[in-house]
Amino acid sequence: MGIFQRVFKVAQSEAHAVVDKLEDPIKLTEQGIRDLKKDLGAAMRSLAEVKAIAIRMKKDAEDQKKLAADYERKAMMLLQKAQQGGLSPEEADRLASEALVKKEEAARRAAEFMANYKQQQQMADQLQVKVDKLKQAISKYENELVTLKARARTAASMKKINKQLSSIDSSSTLSMLEKMKTKVTEEEALAEAYGDIADTSASVDDEIEKALSEPAPSAAADSLAALKKKMGIAADK
Repeated sequence: MGIFQRVFKVAQSEAHAVVDKLEDPIKLTEQGIRDLKKDLGAAMRSLAEVKAIAIRMKKDAEDQKKLAADYERKAMMLLQKAQQGGLSPEEADRLASEALVKKEEAARRAAEFMANYKQQQQMADQLQVKVDKLKQAISKYENELVTLKARARTAASMKKINKQLSSIDSSSTLSMLEKMKTKVTEEEALAEAYGDIADTSASVDDEIEKALSEPAPSAAADSLAALKKKMGIAADK
């Protein structure tokens, strides 16, 4: 790796470190999810509006289609009435023609409303796909955020522990332990010395007390000494 590449790597890592200090990735992710939820709310409102327009267009198309059928029925009734003599053929033809004109107008409006309905329904279907994708993305990000939070807490704990372990100087700790061991040994030796001194000062008094507490020679001992003298046995020194 060249010198310029190494300088670039160092600068890049320092830049990332600055960004990490200035911005909390978890907080940024949470804000991003909140923004996505706002977008989802707006998208769902748009979807509802488009669907409402589509529903209204379809209803208008059906109403116009029914109206066209009604005008056709009325034209037929006018012709039947003329055949039955209840209306002059000329008047029946005129009114039937007017009814058929209105039928065509209603049929044309029905076709326009139906075309608009299909267009709006297509837009609604497209919006529905986007809304569903946005919902899935939000759910995925929320689940990943939960995992990342747990990983971040674990990483922080490990970082703290490793930092504490790395700050421990094993050589200095071992040196302190050796000093402590030497100190304890010295204290134990000093305590033993004081004990010996105490035992020495108390020994004379113990001998006096012992001599005073020894019992006087018994009569049996005197008789034994006289017997040994009579037999010419030297007494024990």
